[in-house]
Amino acid sequence: MTITTTPVVKDGCLMVRGKVVLTGVPPNVVISPASGGSAFIGASSKNLSSYHVCSLGVLEGYKFVCLFIAKIWWMIPRHGKSGSEIPMETQMLLLEVKEKSVPSDEASFEPDTGNTFYILLLPTLDGPFRTTLQGTTSNELQFCIESGDPNVQTSQAFEAVFMNSGDNPFELIKDSIKILERHKGTFSHIENKKIPAHLDWFGWCTWDAFYTKVNPKGIKEGLQSFQEGGCSPKFLIIDDGWQETVNEFHKEGEPLIEGTQFATRLVDIKENSKFKASGSDNSCIDLKEFIETIKEKYGLKYVYMWHALAGYWGGLLPSSENLKKYNPKIAYPVQSPGNLGNITDIVLDSLEKYGVGVIDPEKVYDFYNDQHSYLASSGVDGVKVDVQNLMETLGSGLGGRVSVTRQYQQALEESISKNFADNNLIACMCHNTDSIYSSKKSATARASEDFMPNEPTFQSLHIASVAFNSLLLGEIVVPDWDMFHSNHNTADFHGAARAIGGCAVYVSDKPGEHDFEILRKLVLPDGSILRAKYAGRPTRDCLFQDPVMDGKSLFKIWNMNKLSGVVGVFNCQGAGSWLMKQVAQEVTNLTSTAKPLSARISPLHVEFLEEVAGGDWSGDCAVYAFNSGSLSKVPNKESLEVSLDVLKCEIFTISPIKVYNQNIHFAPIGLLDMYNSGGATESLNCSLDPKGCSIKIKARGCDRFGAYSNTKPLCCKVDMKEEEFTYIVEDGLLTLELEGECSLKEIEVSY
Repeated sequence: MTITTTPVVKDGCLMVRGKVVLTGVPPNVVISPASGGSAFIGASSKNLSSYHVCSLGVLEGYKFVCLFIAKIWWMIPRHGKSGSEIPMETQMLLLEVKEKSVPSDEASFEPDTGNTFYILLLPTLDGPFRTTLQGTTSNELQFCIESGDPNVQTSQAFEAVFMNSGDNPFELIKDSIKILERHKGTFSHIENKKIPAHLDWFGWCTWDAFYTKVNPKGIKEGLQSFQEGGCSPKFLIIDDGWQETVNEFHKEGEPLIEGTQFATRLVDIKENSKFKASGSDNSCIDLKEFIETIKEKYGLKYVYMWHALAGYWGGLLPSSENLKKYNPKIAYPVQSPGNLGNITDIVLDSLEKYGVGVIDPEKVYDFYNDQHSYLASSGVDGVKVDVQNLMETLGSGLGGRVSVTRQYQQALEESISKNFADNNLIACMCHNTDSIYSSKKSATARASEDFMPNEPTFQSLHIASVAFNSLLLGEIVVPDWDMFHSNHNTADFHGAARAIGGCAVYVSDKPGEHDFEILRKLVLPDGSILRAKYAGRPTRDCLFQDPVMDGKSLFKIWNMNKLSGVVGVFNCQGAGSWLMKQVAQEVTNLTSTAKPLSARISPLHVEFLEEVAGGDWSGDCAVYAFNSGSLSKVPNKESLEVSLDVLKCEIFTISPIKVYNQNIHFAPIGLLDMYNSGGATESLNCSLDPKGCSIKIKARGCDRFGAYSNTKPLCCKVDMKEEEFTYIVEDGLLTLELEGECSLKEIEVSY
């Protein structure tokens, strides 16, 4: 009997690869085959409505990880084993299906490639309707579709949920997103987008340093303090606080009415008085002169300016003479049942009361183009666009949440293309699928809640949520891990995560408050960073474990460089608790897990390592532990143990050992004093002659360069000049110094 991979409903059961996934499937559920064994799941109703909740059947007995909108702006993960544990606003659901009848809870360093497959469910956009998943107390799996406009109604949704299965969870998600890209045509996979250049350079964001009190004098002081420490940012984000705004509800001399600050509205597209000659410190003539000055003096390559998708948090001021041409009108957000069913947010609660000055969708391109062209003429290189999910609450009377979001998104991307040719856009607060599946050109987006320097219980959540969110977001954008503080008590924890995240690296230190020892592990002297190739994601054995609250699991994140893999291991247990988790469980785990935990690390944790291993691979790997400085030779299917205290981490560079001339075993590690050591190696080749062999490596950066060698070389050269080297027989660590500038260097190791 042939078992098809395409989902089918048989005898009231939804089956995939011969396995029963859902029982009690209602008769109104419809399966429509897509491509490559995938399908769309939908349903019909007897009634027209702008909001439907439909049962898909009962889900029990499979481990899952899902991503859901915990509060309107941000996704977080949730783990479980039954439908009742799936929250409202779930936007991705990944099931682990064991072929063997008795699944094991024990973590294994070797993936279950022979007896496990994975099922992915992605709620999609179906015309003007958005879909999410949710569970019930009776373990029903439901999908919810909504338009966000009472006038936009339907009685059927046949492409509500996309379903696919595969043996490799990362390939499954990637392939599924590509199928959706082709089928829907409303968004693009990350491989088809232009990547902003700022991602490869160290940056500074003004937000935590100044909040809305940002001003030219403070920015210059910050840049000066970086420069004096020998680690200058090459991109700068001037965050909220530079625009001309007004709070209509705050009368001068009277106390601020709590909540009205979120209803503050934009008055003009140009900079406020702080950035003009009339500013209190008289430090610049205007924005253009200021940007020219700081670029020249501090070597900045890129300056980005912040703005909200709606102009400002409270939109535009309708009575502003400068903005009337965009036809703004006050509208009052309407939150969906999903927004209200999880965690409500003070911003939305306030805006429901005070309203938003919504730009006419027909005029929104003109608004973006006018603002962006003005900024570009002032020397600005790009923008960070925030508060994007606000649009989902403003669809009433405008064709619904999907339609209005897409109009704004398309206008934004068109303006970015015209005014910032390098696609210099950081999207923010944009985790709803309205935005995700309308992203044709946007190539980088914030992947988590803000870095919260004063919230000790948020630090582990930040690392875990970004890595899990990157399962989905990383196929559509380069996930942005947000800023952090180099002088924070968790700076090493955050810095290590950024190093392997494949993301931008930027901080929000106050002027003079830097830890340059941390920064030098991330940033080369020329201001560039060693960025990994992909989005950092959980290793396969961590996908279905809760790294924050299960009390036993260390969290592993994998990535790739050009010649090696990298795995970061983080102890996220006992330092915080997920939103919406039961208080009793929080207390139990927080008190019981403030202790070291152990895990196994294997080359198999790096997916697709064989892509860089090549034909000369021995099957063994050189594994370099950054913090301990230890080098180990590890066969492909074996492992090392690592133990970590709470909020501590270790990074392992995993480099395939290749065999040359039958007896030379060699693997480059990279810059030993950088978190992502292997990011420094660009290429490797070997030339043989009767006298021996010569291995040539191209690497960038400076300071200690390391490699594994099973025997001591005869000599080492850097750019054809012989250099001293050290060789440790016990572990095979070969070390030499790369001096001078950070240009690409050729290292030659001769045997």
